[in-house]
Amino acid sequence: MLIELAPPDDRPRHQVAVLAFAGMAPFELSCVVEVFGLPRPELDIDWYELSVCAEQAAPLPVVGGFSILAAHGLDTLAAADTVIIPGVPDVRTEPSPALTAALRSAYARGARLVSICSGAFALAGAGVLDGRQATTHWRYAGLLAQRYPEVEVTPDVLYVDNGPVLTSAGSAAGLDLLLHIVRRDHGAAVANTVARRLVLPPHRDGGQAQFIEVGVRDVTDDDGIARAMAWSLDHLAEPITVGAMAQRARMSERSFLRNFSRQTGTTPIRWLIDRRVQASLPLLEVGDAPIEQVSAAVGFDSPVTFRHHFGRSMRTSPSAYRRAFTRR
Repeated sequence: MLIELAPPDDRPRHQVAVLAFAGMAPFELSCVVEVFGLPRPELDIDWYELSVCAEQAAPLPVVGGFSILAAHGLDTLAAADTVIIPGVPDVRTEPSPALTAALRSAYARGARLVSICSGAFALAGAGVLDGRQATTHWRYAGLLAQRYPEVEVTPDVLYVDNGPVLTSAGSAAGLDLLLHIVRRDHGAAVANTVARRLVLPPHRDGGQAQFIEVGVRDVTDDDGIARAMAWSLDHLAEPITVGAMAQRARMSERSFLRNFSRQTGTTPIRWLIDRRVQASLPLLEVGDAPIEQVSAAVGFDSPVTFRHHFGRSMRTSPSAYRRAFTRR
């Protein structure tokens, strides 16, 4: 009997390029290396191939008193599938003609362009943010809007996903965006695994406020908000009201609403909807249950409501999201 073997998968790995420059703060660059540069053998999937690029083939002094030497130039950056700009040397000057040309070339090819913190100024200077919503670190939001009036600057969110162009606020918000990209490419289960390796919560919605007084924390007897959130996550499939959450927090509804918004940057209902959408992702990725069952399993009162909120959050339909993973 002749057994026909499937041909080997010789598709090239997704190429990610990140810009390094003199005077940069290394945190954002390190985040990119941590997410895209480390091998992930435990995932059993083709991971990304990362290149660190720079305009100069010389050691670059960075904040902290040390230097880095990038192995690649702007030609590699322009040819990558995903291009990440983790900042700019000076938010008051235009990006260099060479960098602008590389970004425009990548964009024209259909590459995904990503900025962290002040990196949005490089994308704006290259013209790829014109007519788009974008964000940056809150300190620079006003200046970005002033210098580039064609850009719709949204100063109070963690990140903005415009499909081929994505921007984030500073530092830790960059990690949120990078995990969002992994989730877009490989699904929630893979993104959650990477987040666990980073000891991070698996997802913070891009629309969440940049200012969050209290982040993810352990539940203690005197922490009513955390207690209400933990209880809600354990009962997502059930009807949950603000009153029920306030009761678990041992607060009046008015006090609960005020404290929840102050501590999370969003409302209880918005937070609950986002958690339900996120809980639906693994069910859509690996199962074939009807949308009606998935909707009920995560607590939406009807498939219509589920589809509405899923589309608002993920910018696609549940069925289209499922097809993207069944084709892989």
